[in-house]
Amino acid sequence: MSVDVLLPSPVPVRFVAEDGTAVQPPTGYQVPEEERLLEAFRRMVVGRRFDRQATALTKQGRLAVYPSSRGQEACQIAGVLALREDDWLFPTYRDSVALVSRGLDPVEVLTLLRGGWHCGYDPAATRVAPQCTPLATQTIHAVGMADALRRKGEDGVVMAFIGDGGTSEGDFHEALNYAAVLHAPVVFFVQNNKYAISVPLAKQSAAPALAYKGIGYGIRSEQVDGNDLVAVLSVLDAAVEHARTGGGPFLVEAHTYRMDPHTNADDASRYREKQEVEQWEAADPLARLETYLRGRGVLGADAVEAAHEAAEKFAARVREDMNADPEADPYELFEHVFAEATPQLREQRALLASELED
Repeated sequence: MSVDVLLPSPVPVRFVAEDGTAVQPPTGYQVPEEERLLEAFRRMVVGRRFDRQATALTKQGRLAVYPSSRGQEACQIAGVLALREDDWLFPTYRDSVALVSRGLDPVEVLTLLRGGWHCGYDPAATRVAPQCTPLATQTIHAVGMADALRRKGEDGVVMAFIGDGGTSEGDFHEALNYAAVLHAPVVFFVQNNKYAISVPLAKQSAAPALAYKGIGYGIRSEQVDGNDLVAVLSVLDAAVEHARTGGGPFLVEAHTYRMDPHTNADDASRYREKQEVEQWEAADPLARLETYLRGRGVLGADAVEAAHEAAEKFAARVREDMNADPEADPYELFEHVFAEATPQLREQRALLASELED
């Protein structure tokens, strides 16, 4: 295979400028259908409101922690829209908006961040792996699932979300090599939000772009403006089609920005300047898409208002459901520890039972 085929575009693929005006994209990419773009807008509005609500729940003691993805909605929503229902998604801890957009119950999505002992939802039923907190470990699992689908003769695709910090982990590189050798139908979607907690990208990698990390493993790669929903969806559509039709793995790097702190426990002002945040605020993905769709005459004020009303109703339901105290069974502590309970585990369970009786 020629190296030229693997190389990403020299600059990130873009369809829409920061001010919402259309620009000429590179050849080979198509503008997604208007109905999909309108659906993306609706989902982004709901997703951002959900994100704000989840952040508020941490301050109310209803969530232990919440990693916001405000500013990354174009990536979150495009990643979901590019997949079929029978495809698999392997998310990170920052991808709650994507999971909610895929149709998962928001309370189930937030169970892990609430402090539950499991991920909250059924991965097999939803075809969504548990949100992964250890960096990059889900990428190897994603390749294994993709290879399993291929061996079973299914035409499903797996998409693994990962942050820029995760690309510095050995698991990520092992996954790339594994995927390339197996010719697995997997898309690695890197959301480069410029910081691995407090570590800026310049101190993580000297590569001209993270997309180039796929070349050494023989993986077709691309980079895209991650705040341009139109471009992200177009590139991911192409990547998923490449993987689904036997082209093997594909690596996409989306250049975006994490507007909020790493989590509610982080003080981002200690490692980034206010001016930097304000610059990225001007490239807001939701405002950019709304301006673009209004300019094309396909999005009116009534539709915008309807989207925000739906978002408020969704947030109200999340609030109500999350304010209900979950019923905790203390004996769940002893479930799923071993296939068969050990004498020590049975002894501990009996001790708890005696204490609860008292």
